[in-house]
Amino acid sequence: MHSVKYLTENWFFTQVGGGDGTKDGEWLTVSKFPTTVQVELLKLKKIPDPYIGLNEMDVQWVEESSWAFKNTFSITEEELTAPNVDLVFEGVDTFAVITLNGHKILDTQSQFLTYQSAVKQYLTVGSNELVLSFESAFIKGRELEIKHGKFNCWNGDSSRLHVRKSQYNYGWDWGPMLMTVGPWKPISLHTYNTKIVDIDVRSKVSERLDVNLTVDFSLSTQTSGLASVTLRDSLGVQVAEESNMKANLEPLRAEFTFSAGFLDLWYPVGYGKQPLYTVEVKLVDEHGKVIDTLTQTVAFRRARVVQETLVDQDGLTFLFEINNIRIFCGGSNWIPADSFLTNVTEERYRAWLQLLVDGNQNMVRVWGGGIYEPDIFYDICDELGILVWQDFMFGCGQYPAYDSFLNLVQQEAQQQVKRLRNHPSLVIFAGNNEDYMLAEMLKLELDYSDETGDYKKTNFPARHIYERLLPEIVEKHSDIHYHRSSPYSGQGRSTMDKTLGDLHQWNVWHGSQEPWHNWDILAGRFVSEFGMEGYPNIRTVDYWLGGDRSERYPQSRVNCSHNKAAGFERRLELYLVENFKHSFEMESYVYYTQIMQAETLASAYRLWRRNWRGRGREHTAGALVWQMNDCWPTTSWAIVDYFLRPKPAYFAIARELRPYTVGIARKEKKTFKNDRSAAFFTIDTNLEIWGTNSSLSEKMVTLEVTSFDLESDWRDKWSEEVKLSPNSSTELFKGCLPGQPPRTKDSEIKVIIVSARLLDETGAVLARCSNWLEPFKFIKFPAIKDLGLKVAVGLDGESVMLSTKKPIKGLILDVDGDDVKWNDQAIDLMPDDPQVVRAIGLNGREVKVRFLGDGSV
Repeated sequence: MHSVKYLTENWFFTQVGGGDGTKDGEWLTVSKFPTTVQVELLKLKKIPDPYIGLNEMDVQWVEESSWAFKNTFSITEEELTAPNVDLVFEGVDTFAVITLNGHKILDTQSQFLTYQSAVKQYLTVGSNELVLSFESAFIKGRELEIKHGKFNCWNGDSSRLHVRKSQYNYGWDWGPMLMTVGPWKPISLHTYNTKIVDIDVRSKVSERLDVNLTVDFSLSTQTSGLASVTLRDSLGVQVAEESNMKANLEPLRAEFTFSAGFLDLWYPVGYGKQPLYTVEVKLVDEHGKVIDTLTQTVAFRRARVVQETLVDQDGLTFLFEINNIRIFCGGSNWIPADSFLTNVTEERYRAWLQLLVDGNQNMVRVWGGGIYEPDIFYDICDELGILVWQDFMFGCGQYPAYDSFLNLVQQEAQQQVKRLRNHPSLVIFAGNNEDYMLAEMLKLELDYSDETGDYKKTNFPARHIYERLLPEIVEKHSDIHYHRSSPYSGQGRSTMDKTLGDLHQWNVWHGSQEPWHNWDILAGRFVSEFGMEGYPNIRTVDYWLGGDRSERYPQSRVNCSHNKAAGFERRLELYLVENFKHSFEMESYVYYTQIMQAETLASAYRLWRRNWRGRGREHTAGALVWQMNDCWPTTSWAIVDYFLRPKPAYFAIARELRPYTVGIARKEKKTFKNDRSAAFFTIDTNLEIWGTNSSLSEKMVTLEVTSFDLESDWRDKWSEEVKLSPNSSTELFKGCLPGQPPRTKDSEIKVIIVSARLLDETGAVLARCSNWLEPFKFIKFPAIKDLGLKVAVGLDGESVMLSTKKPIKGLILDVDGDDVKWNDQAIDLMPDDPQVVRAIGLNGREVKVRFLGDGSV
């Protein structure tokens, strides 16, 4: 029988030769396993917390030191009688020589590889010693760079390009330089006679939705036993079985065919259920005794990336279709959830991904500068119905392609594709993050018309990886769509082409630093990155300040060290000063950056979802915000901070991704009296209103539109029954802005706010949107005493009722003391439209509010 024993106890570590971490020859007890050096040093208080203050700067010596881990484990006589005994290292970070009882068994060179070694000959009954001796990955990378050449990159030290290690460890524009080292994944001892290896489960779902299932597997050694393959549903009920397969035949295959409807198909969240099945492969000897069993969770869905011509625009679609349903993908980019990965528990993964679903998101992109996430991440995505876009781990660099590097990449890709291919959530592999974009900007040798050249001889050699090696591996070992890069256009076009492929739209914040109001003209077929920075919760700021009140202002050294984006001061202030009258007092600065981020990102989702106009008119098929999460407490583009505290932008996005939404755009048209005049003109202000419906059925709703003059009691209200087309946006209204007659002077403008709601047949509010005169900095908001704002805590102590007599923009709720889990923030509150916010953990406490024009500036 195949037996597995995990080595989790009796681990020790030391700094080789001694130093700041340990004395020479001193072995310190490991607190938990798997682990990395910094995690253990922190627990022993041998280094300061790099997440607080400027401490990151004081722990850099760790990454340039050599470290060793050792373990003593026992072997029984029975275990040693097994014909095969292997040690399996699921993840070693990064360069290590591994010895067993003094014998070298492995030399590891990649954080992304699982290593296996046959070790029976080195084991003894009783106590055995395993030692992992780690070189500095940073120093090793510098040595490789000297040997193979210096290449270009964005973010981090250029030597990272030669090292198959988490690239964000070298520092990024949202994360610190904290290069981990150690056995970061489990190590286990396997004893067996014969074991099942390389199980390959493939399900092909046809356009008719019938299913063909094949299960291929191999054995480590030939045996005279019998094998069986059983398919079971989520309750364990047997659905199909093929038994009595002679195990001495290779290859071993079982094949099943199911008519449409026999199996339950897997759907993304919001479109159906997520039924999971189990394939069990069992091997028995001639007496019926079980030799080995291997199970694989599977699900059945037809997933396609559709790139076809549009009926009314140039270029091609880039959209995801699941079980013949075209899906608008609203979601987020994902970076590693911690700089110290062994601290990320299953509970934290579940909390993060549940936040994504609770925020009405249906896709997550695993970004190419981090890690291939652990199985539990993808398992939870399968369970929750989250589509996964998976990058290979290459990010923002001119990567090499010499033979030893290619060998590591080949092993990495084969292992990771085989590990991930059966997850129904995973619908695309992308070769890298922004490497073609970098090549274009640096004018490297990148001839898109050349599909047959020897790219290794160019100064963009990694094209060989992205166009030869990776697609071959993905095609051979999976049925998942392969995309050369993110972004990538194809058709010989630049990565900035807005009519093809996916697009990283950074001309808001980076690039030309466009106003966020221009998202509509910045749209692409699938926008896989875009974003805006915002401060995290003030509690998170206070955490990294570590109690130092003297640093509690936006321009302080500590606050600036907790924002890694180059030029963030200029960029934040550009967007703030263009749009808001704001303060530099700490709480106020946090508030205004958060509202700016919320307005920016909500606008993008609102305008791009409008572009999902029905079959053949899927002008924008997805929007993935940069980014969902943080790896440490920081100011960044994240919409949820390191401590899982959602920023207001998270809630603003959630509103724009509801099944039904309504959007408003205000546009001015200036017509001059004649071609010679500049002083005489007419300005017409028009409204455009649209709705969206992600359901697969048309929906009859009431569109209710109310306009308010902020400087008087004037209002206008109208409503009409409208029909929302299924799985698309629908244009609902185009006409003049009520209350604002045509203007003949620029100074005649009125502060008119427009509120639109969609109501169902019961009068329940399905969607809200308000449109304000911008920029907000020019608005003279009503006096606080005239607002009629009421904030009342419900009898349950965990709900807050909000109402007002005047329109209020950007309402954010908070309390003194421990934080509360709010279900909405960044609220626009309108007269005669009260709202209720759930507040878990409020416990009846008094609620504080912030909003534009609250008198704080």
